[in-house]
Amino acid sequence: MIFVPSLNHGGVFVRSIRARDARPLRALLKNNRSWLQQWEATIPGYSEFPPVGDIIRSLLRLAKQNQAAPFIIEHDGEVVGQVTVSGLSFGSLSSGSIGYWISQDRAGKGITPTAVALVADWCFTGLGIHRVEICIRPENVSSLRIVRKLGMRYEGLRRRYIHIDGDWRDHFCFAVTIDEAPGGLLARLTRGTADESLADVPEADQIAARTPIR
Repeated sequence: MIFVPSLNHGGVFVRSIRARDARPLRALLKNNRSWLQQWEATIPGYSEFPPVGDIIRSLLRLAKQNQAAPFIIEHDGEVVGQVTVSGLSFGSLSSGSIGYWISQDRAGKGITPTAVALVADWCFTGLGIHRVEICIRPENVSSLRIVRKLGMRYEGLRRRYIHIDGDWRDHFCFAVTIDEAPGGLLARLTRGTADESLADVPEADQIAARTPIR
């Protein structure tokens, strides 16, 4: 079972998700529905989002199976979002994928990049994995800014990769390995030393992402 720790920096606190988080998460998701819907993962053939309690139980079950590490984001003592490391693999692959969301009123305040950096650094030092990736819809300008701030390296376009907001959506993939961030992503973020050009998306991929597959 993966032990999900509590981590903090500058008023941003991440900790393991708990069953009792269902109520504040439910309220956040309801109040931020229009803000989050265009980025939410959905299930083909289902029009309704699963109940929050079911999602939490599923995440905790995956943590017990060493497949995921689900975190809650708190800021100034309030629950404001989530970060989840999913698709965890150890051994020769040693990798995981980071996904996240935050309430609209806390966006743009540096909370999300800090939370992601804390979790990514823990993946390297606590889990001992070698690589983390973040996959982002080309239209998600806010998330694209986050990977730039963290100096994550662009790896490529994944066509119709994840089911989001009712359809299969293209994603840009960004990654970083422990070798590329010897001092950690949080130090890179707080010092402003990230090489943001690593996250540049080639024009050919930008054009491809705007061109439907026929």
